[in-house]
Parts: sequence; C-alpha cells; structure tokens
Amino acid sequence: MKRIIVVGVGAQGSTIAKRMNNHPEVSEIICADYDRKAAEALSADLKKATALQLDASNIDNLIGAAKGCDLIVNGLPLDYNLLVMEAALAVNASYIDMAGPMEDIGFVESYKLLFGEWHEKFKAKGLTALVGAGSSPGLANVMAREAVEKMDRCDTINIYVYENVLTKRFTPFWWSPEVAFWDMAYKTFRFEHGRHVTDKPFSRPIQMRLRGINRPVRMVDHEHDEPVTMGLLADKALKGVKNVAFKYGGFGVKLSELLFSMGLLSDEPVDVNGAKVVPMDLILKLCPPAPKYPDELRSIINDGVVAEEGAFLVRVEGYKDDNPIRIDSYAVGPGLVEAFETSGLSHEAYLTGQCASVFVKMMVDDVFTEKGVFVPEQLEEDAREYCFRNLAKLGVTIDETLQQKTVYCLPDEETIDGDPGSVFEESDELTQETSLA
Repeated sequence: MKRIIVVGVGAQGSTIAKRMNNHPEVSEIICADYDRKAAEALSADLKKATALQLDASNIDNLIGAAKGCDLIVNGLPLDYNLLVMEAALAVNASYIDMAGPMEDIGFVESYKLLFGEWHEKFKAKGLTALVGAGSSPGLANVMAREAVEKMDRCDTINIYVYENVLTKRFTPFWWSPEVAFWDMAYKTFRFEHGRHVTDKPFSRPIQMRLRGINRPVRMVDHEHDEPVTMGLLADKALKGVKNVAFKYGGFGVKLSELLFSMGLLSDEPVDVNGAKVVPMDLILKLCPPAPKYPDELRSIINDGVVAEEGAFLVRVEGYKDDNPIRIDSYAVGPGLVEAFETSGLSHEAYLTGQCASVFVKMMVDDVFTEKGVFVPEQLEEDAREYCFRNLAKLGVTIDETLQQKTVYCLPDEETIDGDPGSVFEESDELTQETSLA
C-alpha cells in the first residue's frame, strides 16, 4: 500500500487525487494546497483523503507534509518544481509533475541539469522522478516515441495542438491565464538540424490542415518542453531525430499575438499619465480567470457554446528499409460539453488531468521503476502500452495512420505543411491505419 501527497489540488491535481482514491494499492492521499477551502472540499469527497493547508514556498513545510509518503505529485506552477523535488529526496519519495522547470539559467540548460545532476541524485537514492507527464508534454512524447519505434531512423517530429473552444461568455483560456500569457510572450524553442534554436514569439506561421477541421488553420511556433527534451534525447531515445518543433493555434493564440504586437504582454513598466504601469500586470488583472469549479463551467456552457474545434497531432517522419515513412498520431478526447457532462471538468482539464492520472497510476503499479529523472519519451514498450490502454478506459484514444513511399527524391528547401524537408503530399496513399488503444 502506498501513501501519496498531491501538492496543489487545482484541476489536474484534484483529478489525480480522485483517480487514486479508487486505486486498491493506495492507502492514503494527502490533498495539500495553500487554499484550505480547495483542499478540504476535495478531501471531503474522497474516502482515503486528508486535507492539508500548505505553504509550498518553504522547504521545511514541504518535507514535513510529505514525510512518510511514497510518491509526491506536484501540481504547482513551474517555479516550485526544484523545491518539491528537493523535498522528495529528503523524504525518500518518488516524484511526478506535469511540466519541467524553466530556471533562470535557461530552458535547455535546466533540462540538462535534470538529466545530469538531478538524475544522479534520484538514482543514488533508488527513487524515480518523471517530469513533464501530462498531455503535452506527456502523452505527446509517448506518442512520438511509439511512432519512432516503427522506423529504422527518425528525421522529424512535429507536434500540433489547435484549441478553438469559444463560448458566448468571454473565456480566453481554459487554464491559468497567467501561465498562458507568459508562455505566449516567451521565446520559442525548436530542435533544428541537430541543434536547439531559439526564436521570437509567434514565429514561423503556417497554414495547416488538421483532421476534423474543414479549413486550413494558422499555427505558430510556441515555447514548449518537447523540442528541448527530444533534442537532448535524440540519439538515446529517438533514433537520431534531427528536427523537433511544437506549433500551437486557436483563439488564445490569436488574442495573445495581438496583445503581444501592441506591447501589452511586456513586463517593462510604461508611463501612463505620470504613473508607471506594467502592461502584463494590467492584462492579468483584467483577464477573466479560467473556470475552476463545476458550477462555473455549467454556467458558461448554459450561456452558450459557439464553437468546439480542436486537434492534437504528433507527426513523425523517418525511414524504414531506406524508404521515407510518415506516421500521424491523433489523440482523441471529449470536447468541452462532453467532458463536463462526464466529469465536471473542462476539456482542457480533462485531457491533462486524465493523462497525468494514468502516469501516476503507472508509477503506483510499478510499471515504470527505473531510478533517476526521466521524461515520458523514455518509457519503454510495456509502459507505453500501459498508458494507451488505461487512457482508452478514460475516453482518450490514439488513432495512428502510416504513409510510406517506395521511391525517394531529395526534398526541396520548401516545406510541406510546415515540416522541414517533408517528401509527403496530403494525397499520398495511406498504407496502414490503426488504433493504439
């Protein structure tokens, strides 16, 4: 039997706690949050849970709260990651979070630190830390690795996430607007020709056709973990991949790009009639928060849903028997209305929370037991199969299509659908279509 502490019981943390409450090998779940009301409201509905008000900015508080636990689930903002990892080491607990740290030393450098010094720390104590284990990063990485394993060598991995859920009540983001806006305004990362490259926000726009959307949609590069981790693990886990990018599109991206162009996502003070104002502070003050509780979501849905569009595609290109091969993997989950009707969650919280809960369950079930710090693309076949199978039970499935050419011509410098060096056209014949669930 295992004791778990969930630090931060927002949408994702609470979903994980609810799932673990039904797990026969979990004896206790500590629901810890700075917001006592949130912790108590969640634990009141769970037989195995106890509530704890916790100021996680203090390492001693974290250590005291986690003492005796086997696993720490970190549902806090990124700034807390290394602090919570330090507490895990102190109490001899394994660790999981949903996105890696962005230290002041840099995004790439922080992951190098995790894969180096922090990996050795956890390995020396016989502990496992899985970072970036949500939907994207998380499921996207597992999908990419699954596709790569069907190839002899890999050239390109592109991840496309399009979110365009519009309601009559202005709801720009279905997760933290603070995180969303800061991510949008941050420089982008991609892995290009075997090296990490940074670029300006909203760079390299393309028009992309995605399944289920009857028109091309605009996608831009976006700051995300996958190009960083996959680039660092190119030879170790991804058969020498040379190019990795993450592209994002939808209403939130359009809004953010307009605000960014006006300088409203800047953290540099500007003079307004003699007063110093930080534009980002003003935007965050005025932006409505993401709906958190079921009654909020119900009210928004009842006011009217205008559009529910979305796509989650991982496209992997490489070679099999010296012939080009492309594998498209779509993650399919419930939309806003269906997610709320089945779970009381938004579509965003459902996908990330359910993915994270499966990764946590995988660790509780000892399916993944390697010691050290890892990211989801390092999961081997049995762990990947476990994730797909358990996600399918929760209504999240993976549809995979394969295209293969038997004649190879050197690609032009132009791109097809934004994929560097792609030799595939949309009309190429599909040679295989399967479901991974």
